[in-house]
Order: sequence, then structure tokens, then C-alpha cells
Amino acid sequence: MKKLITLMLFLGLIRATDAQEIPVVSFGQLEPLLMQRNDTTYVVNFWATWCLPCVKEMPYFQQLHDSYASKKVKVVLVSLDFVRQIETRLIPFIDKHNLTPEVLVLNDPDANIWIEKVSPLWSGALPATAVYNRSGFDFYERSFTYAELEEIVKQKLNNL
Repeated sequence: MKKLITLMLFLGLIRATDAQEIPVVSFGQLEPLLMQRNDTTYVVNFWATWCLPCVKEMPYFQQLHDSYASKKVKVVLVSLDFVRQIETRLIPFIDKHNLTPEVLVLNDPDANIWIEKVSPLWSGALPATAVYNRSGFDFYERSFTYAELEEIVKQKLNNL
């Protein structure tokens, strides 16, 4: 009986993972998140599964999410993967790396317009990260170590 229950739980977890839905948004839908200026510190990372520096730094965003779960820090991972690859590439990547921050897929073909709206400093290269709260908006077109990310978040929290 114990084996049967374990098997049923295992099969239930597989179905839950397979049924995982990743919201697909336009820039117009994402933009209000980028405009938030309150007492929450937002860490919004633009990335893709095909970007090696993005993949390398992804554990640091997960660690940041875990370390600051009890604080007003929100990590959002904005994937620029193709929508047609959500099931075959993105969800398996999320599952493999046990990513628990919110993940969105940005599907907006007019990158020449929205890249500059995210930040005039952004050339469009990945990875790119915005960190902001009511004290201001900082943008980074580079990859990070965990220590670097944490230092930026601590500074933002101290400026509140």
C-alpha cells in the first residue's frame, strides 16, 4: 500500500510539472511591472535558455529568490525563448534547475521599441537585469555572481 501511494504521488508530480503553464506576455503587459516604484525591490532578469552566460548565472537568481523570500524582494525571470519552445525547452530547463521565481515569456516582435523602454542603456544583449524600487531604477547589461547580485539588492534595500 505504501508503494502504491508513493507511486501515485510520483505520478501526480509528473502531471503537475507537465501541466506547468508559463505566462506569455507582450511588452505592454510587462511594462507595468517595470514601472513599479514602491517598497518592494524588484529584480527582473532578461534571459534565454540558449544564452550561456544566462544559464551560468541562473542559480544566483534562484539563490537570491530563496535568500530574500522573507523580505520585500521579488525576482522575476523574463525569458526571451521562442514561444514554440516553451514545452520542449523552457519548462524542462525550469524543472531541471528547480527554478521557483516567477517566469514569464516575453513575446513581442518589436524589440527595437521595447528594448529602449526597458532601458536606454540596453543594446539588446543578454543577460540583462533591472533592479529597482522607489529609490530608483538600475539597469545592468552583464552577468553576475551571487555576491554581486546580493550587494546590489542590499544597496537598494538600504536606500528605502
